[in-house]
Amino acid sequence: MRGSKLWRLAVGATVAGLVLAACSAGGGGSKEPVKIAINPWVGYEANAAVVAYLLETELGYTVEKKTLKEEISWQGFETGEVDVIIENWGHPDLEKTYIDEKKVAAVAGETGNVGIIAWYVPEWMVQEYPDITDWNNLNKYADLFKTSESGDKGQFLASDPTFVQNDEAIVANLGLDFKVIFSGSEASSVKALQQAAAQKTALIGYFWDPHWLHAQIKLVPIKLPPYSDECYADPKKIDCDYPQYALNKIVSKKFADTGGKAYELVKNFTWTNDDQNLVSDYMTNQDMTAEEAAKKWVDEHESTWKAWIP
Repeated sequence: MRGSKLWRLAVGATVAGLVLAACSAGGGGSKEPVKIAINPWVGYEANAAVVAYLLETELGYTVEKKTLKEEISWQGFETGEVDVIIENWGHPDLEKTYIDEKKVAAVAGETGNVGIIAWYVPEWMVQEYPDITDWNNLNKYADLFKTSESGDKGQFLASDPTFVQNDEAIVANLGLDFKVIFSGSEASSVKALQQAAAQKTALIGYFWDPHWLHAQIKLVPIKLPPYSDECYADPKKIDCDYPQYALNKIVSKKFADTGGKAYELVKNFTWTNDDQNLVSDYMTNQDMTAEEAAKKWVDEHESTWKAWIP
């Protein structure tokens, strides 16, 4: 009888161990909260809103959203504060540090979005000054863009200084008679562009696509010298256009190894610029919360997101 009892205890311990192992590393994941960094632009928030909504409603996870700047988000992979960056705009320096050297992060596939950074002017300026879209002619029009902040130079309106941006190098290396002034945020840049279009005031600045604003007003890109790898070899000497970015997702190595179905959903997530712009529009112009916008999109696009669910 004693031997039989010991055998039963041993079998029970083995089964319990297998169950715990399956829960922590297998299909369902540990159900630990999924910590998603929220970087400060609405397109990113749209991605995060939909992924978080599906994690919660379809897979039963709790999601912790952490509002962080881009570089700070990467630091969170090392400290354990961040599991997911859901939209990465090309940070080779950070990838080298956190993926290649420290080995605390990993790429989890592309989002399906193509990121385009460019210099833009409102359409009315092109109608009035047809050659203004050629960078070679910008100095001719520099006086149009003077502000109290830019002094005797034209103002070039950059955005959040923590965003991927090379505007100061481009201005200096192309010999442009402009001073780069940072708006400080996406919202401030959007407001400035809307006012420039509505009031026909001169403005040239940094902006990007995908973004819902392109559906509201017509912005025309400036033709800078074409991008090349050689041009970007030394950040201080950049004198050409931005590259196009195949936006991707970055996750902590721990999350990739033990995140179970939550990691699989993040890895499977892929949609279009139009999808992102639609959710961004719900959040920005239709007075919806991130959760409401995500629910509306999910309710109307089951054929898209069903393929993401493990």
